[in-house]
Amino acid sequence: MSTEQKSLPVLIAGGGIGGLAAALALVRQGFHVIVLEQAPEIGEIGAGIQLGPNAFHAFDALGIGEKARGRAVYTDYMVMHDAVDEYQVGKIPTDEKFRQRFGNPYAVIHRADVHLSLLEGAQETGQVEFHTSTRVVRIEQDDTGVTVYDQHGKAFKGVALIGADGVKSVVREQFVADPARVTGHVVYRAVVEKKDFPVDLQWNAAAIWVGPNCHLVHYPLRGGEQYNVVVTFHSRQQEEWGVTEGSKEEVQSYFQGICPKARQLIDLPKTWKRWATADREPIGQWTYGRVSLLGDAAHPTTQYMAQGACMAMEDAVTLGEALRTTHNNWPQALDLYQRARVARTARIVLSSREMGRIYHAKGVERLVRNDLWRGRSADRFYDAMEWLYGWNVGNCLDAAHHNA
Repeated sequence: MSTEQKSLPVLIAGGGIGGLAAALALVRQGFHVIVLEQAPEIGEIGAGIQLGPNAFHAFDALGIGEKARGRAVYTDYMVMHDAVDEYQVGKIPTDEKFRQRFGNPYAVIHRADVHLSLLEGAQETGQVEFHTSTRVVRIEQDDTGVTVYDQHGKAFKGVALIGADGVKSVVREQFVADPARVTGHVVYRAVVEKKDFPVDLQWNAAAIWVGPNCHLVHYPLRGGEQYNVVVTFHSRQQEEWGVTEGSKEEVQSYFQGICPKARQLIDLPKTWKRWATADREPIGQWTYGRVSLLGDAAHPTTQYMAQGACMAMEDAVTLGEALRTTHNNWPQALDLYQRARVARTARIVLSSREMGRIYHAKGVERLVRNDLWRGRSADRFYDAMEWLYGWNVGNCLDAAHHNA
């Protein structure tokens, strides 16, 4: 690689979890990074997210393991109940045995705390430059680099561009231009203070109550001082993809027929944020010359696998490893990165759709769902999760060698 090329920065569209993770991975490969963020400040909206062991492998590979670990809440188990009759469908311990099996814990954390850990890590390197209120509108490239123009016509030049600009990615729009698949599922998210949270639900667990065309999730955040509450339902109206303020009345109108214990959850929040969800069909190509997609821009998914942020961080680590093994040869590295990630992330998108169906089962399908895991041991649950939680920096490129 010529010195001139090495001295050009890498451009990243988007300063969310994926963009910051990518910035950290790139700095570790010796690059200077410019992050272009359309919002007026670098921040994160949302509430809690779940972190599988794969997320902790990614944090460690990005050098922020300690920061993230200090902000997470470590759960004792994951549990699913039928929201109609309180039947326990399945319970998976996330104890010492789980940690030994996967080399890392299961945890829950506020989305902003993941973002903050990545942001602090990026700022501490001194190699990441942030441009806020900067919206990418046009991308040009040749054999040696990429030029990105913002809404004011300002040009940024880089050796490559990583489109980490989320579910409504401008970068993806320019190269793929595929439609979103609006699910009609609406997600309401809120954070509730411990003092306002029902004592009989203050479990140290990632808990889900599954009902006909709906489900409810709750788990502790921030040292157990707060609880994350998420409710999902099939909307009666035509939905447009996006986030708005929610109304208490709307939520309550969807949860008739739910047992009183789970129903308490929807009466708690004072304010809700409302997400009308969408995903896209998985694509086999997200690298175009020196431009590649990452995170939700590459593989937007519904939330049922609780893996959106984890996948974005895995992408970033894999990109870094692809550059390391190709000695920073961008065309080769981006090809390797794509081949390593396409099938795995598509599996998340497709599994998430299927999981949404299982959660929301009704009639006989609900009975099938409630029988699915009856009598299953912890080890058998762990075997079923191996493909997901067994990912780490050592095996992150393996799929690329099979998909050559």
